[in-house]
Amino acid sequence: MKTLFTIAIYMALTLFVQFSQAQDEQSNSKIEKLTEQKEKIITSEKEELKKEVEAINERLANNEISIGEAKELKEEAAKIHALNIENKIAIIDNKIALLERNGLEYVNMGDPEIWIGLGAKSDNDGDFLFGVKVNTGQEPKIKYDRRTTSGITIAFGLNNAIVDGQSLDDSDYKIAGSRFFELGWFWKTRVFKNTNFLRVRYGVSYTSNGLKPTDNRYFVENGNQTGLEEFPLELNKSKFRMDNIVVPVHFEFGPSRVRETEKSIRYYTARKFRIGLGGYVGANISTRQKLKYRENGDRIKDKIKRDYNTSDLIYGLSTYVGFGDMSLYAKYDISPVFRNAEIDQNNVSLGLRFDL
Repeated sequence: MKTLFTIAIYMALTLFVQFSQAQDEQSNSKIEKLTEQKEKIITSEKEELKKEVEAINERLANNEISIGEAKELKEEAAKIHALNIENKIAIIDNKIALLERNGLEYVNMGDPEIWIGLGAKSDNDGDFLFGVKVNTGQEPKIKYDRRTTSGITIAFGLNNAIVDGQSLDDSDYKIAGSRFFELGWFWKTRVFKNTNFLRVRYGVSYTSNGLKPTDNRYFVENGNQTGLEEFPLELNKSKFRMDNIVVPVHFEFGPSRVRETEKSIRYYTARKFRIGLGGYVGANISTRQKLKYRENGDRIKDKIKRDYNTSDLIYGLSTYVGFGDMSLYAKYDISPVFRNAEIDQNNVSLGLRFDL
């Protein structure tokens, strides 16, 4: 299970690096195209100026204007096209600066007199949309951007414990029979104002970690030590469970879709890749053991609720990698299962997570 947890973290980091590289490549590609546009602008304006000069020369040859008038017209045309080049190049340079600073996210800039909307939204040809709007005497409408969203988290899967000096192949607990469950409420907040690439997820969750001992054993509390011992009768079921309340916090990375209206800007992560890296801290609220067996022909169910020397403070690391609302989820308790144990055991879980 420890190997699976390591693989999950490795996959998350690898996918994050690949995604970041892809984002950089897209930005660099757009910057190269914009740089090429600068050369095209200069060439185009020079061609237009050449045509106007030729037209002026033709009017001069036909005695329609004097030499002095022709000179003034040429100077005026040269001035106009020089300003055109300067202004258009400035627009391209602003787009490049926005790309280098903000990546492929939407940026909105304001000014009391003139506001300019620049962004990474592209049209059908893949070019940036660029707009200039002169103030008509009223302030532009402020676009409300919802920064925090919330929802429900449900997770479940396999659970086990990593014991020092012991592999999962020799685990004291049944692989398929030991499971975990999580139910919680989360909030997700965009870290930066003008990009949704990095989010912080936080909330509160109820978690239940179950362990089913092998070889007809059950947990016995002897003073400040808790260990497995063989049950005197044949067990039909032996299950140990810890219930916790934890506060998980994750940094979530991934692209999002931008939806813009006249009054709002929204970021959506539905059907988008995402990874999360973080951890959790909380408290153990209940520890119990359930035993089922037969004695003298009677079916007996024992539900024993006690401390079992389990850790009161629960904390660990967790990660998830997913697409849309479903993720592969792994978590590892740094805090040991039992206090004062001669050999530490650390709970580890791997399963699926759904964010609704």
